Amino acid sequence: MSLSHKPRELHRGRLVGYCIGYFGFILTDVFRGVFLFQYYVYTINLSSILVSIGIAMRLFIAAFSSIIFGVLADNKKPGKLGKRRPFLFYGAPVWVLTCILIWLPPWYCPETNSMYWPTALWLWLNLILNAFSGMCILSVYSSMLPEQSQTHVNRKKVASMTAFLSIIASVLSLLLPLAVQSLLKDPENVKWWEPSGKVILFYIPIVGGTFAIFGLISVIITFFSVDESFHQKLKGLEIKKKTISETFRQMTVPAKDRKYRKFLIVGFFTSMSGTFLGILIFPFLTYTLKFRGGAFFIYIIVSFTCKFGWYFVWKKLLKKHAIVKIYSLSVVASIIASFLDLVFLYPFLPFEFKVILFVITMGTILGSIYAFNLFSGPLASAIIYESSGEMGSEDLDKRVSEISGAYFGLNSFMVSIAGGIASIMIGFILSGPNEENPIIITLSLASMGIFYSISYLILRKIEINEELLDNRPIPVKV
Repeated sequence: MSLSHKPRELHRGRLVGYCIGYFGFILTDVFRGVFLFQYYVYTINLSSILVSIGIAMRLFIAAFSSIIFGVLADNKKPGKLGKRRPFLFYGAPVWVLTCILIWLPPWYCPETNSMYWPTALWLWLNLILNAFSGMCILSVYSSMLPEQSQTHVNRKKVASMTAFLSIIASVLSLLLPLAVQSLLKDPENVKWWEPSGKVILFYIPIVGGTFAIFGLISVIITFFSVDESFHQKLKGLEIKKKTISETFRQMTVPAKDRKYRKFLIVGFFTSMSGTFLGILIFPFLTYTLKFRGGAFFIYIIVSFTCKFGWYFVWKKLLKKHAIVKIYSLSVVASIIASFLDLVFLYPFLPFEFKVILFVITMGTILGSIYAFNLFSGPLASAIIYESSGEMGSEDLDKRVSEISGAYFGLNSFMVSIAGGIASIMIGFILSGPNEENPIIITLSLASMGIFYSISYLILRKIEINEELLDNRPIPVKV
């Protein structure tokens, strides 16, 4: 932050308005992430390989477009509507349209042909357009944070509210599809030509459309809540235009940052774990735990209580201890819980014991995953400010404005690549008869512990300048 003015912070209405955008976006994103594979593989009858390729394509395109939009926003001259926030409107129309159409394929796969290309192409087209338009919103939204919130204390406040709202979004995004699952007479046989499949085909598009419209409204609220008038002070400064190749070369700035590289590796492997969990949770409930009817709501209860319970635990610990230490502790909890899932391989476990073990393992994993937002945002912003100070710019505010898009864009890039790789892995693992194999599903879920272990080993090596953890001015090397 520049020393010539009071640090900018988000409070009250502007704080809620900024965070509500993420809430609406994540509500739609989580719903698609956890149910799209289930919907197209188990109901539409499309091959798991084709579905996973589509999901991977979406994530890979999101990875590249996040970089493009992040740096384009960095380079944009401030206008009447601001510098970054106009991008929220640029991507919104296509994003909301694809969020609706993806649940309404005009063709279902024949009973004897799961490699049905018209359905696959419909899915892929919607996923590609959704990725491009979604990153136009999310990448720019993320890069706003260092400019809108310039103190570590306030960034923790923003991260706290974002994490809180993301928990609510994750619960709501699962509540309705699980409610639909509870209506099914035969949850293991839900192809489109079967009675249970027809129930899913009726309700799921309604749920998806409702979430998409709410997501659009939340993005609009964020647009009008963000104040970018401070950019007018920099309006007279000439901004160098970059080509696409120069845009990607700007990625080398955060890529050369040693601390940020470690941060990226941590996010890469935690993202792989999150993708495994998101895709596997419905098959796990159905084919491993054999949930039926109202039993599906056990997951909602676990999700709600454990996410909020662990959220407040991590938040309280964060007030007393260093952010990297608590972040590492949450990852360790996920490692232990993930490997405990191997107990489900024992074939003679009583149902009651399965439920208790499920509460312990899945509750811990969910509680940690959704607390990661408490740590990752402030940690990334602190690294960006520390790096900007070391670059020797006297106007730290201007320097952060120039590079934050590249930093957060590269982070989105790595997270998307990780998700794409994970989805392809799952698609091939669950191909053919493995789609309903409880042993394969359980082993895949427990493998999250490997990814979390790698994240922990890297995370514990990150050290942050303590001057970035309070409201003191950040030193600039001249």
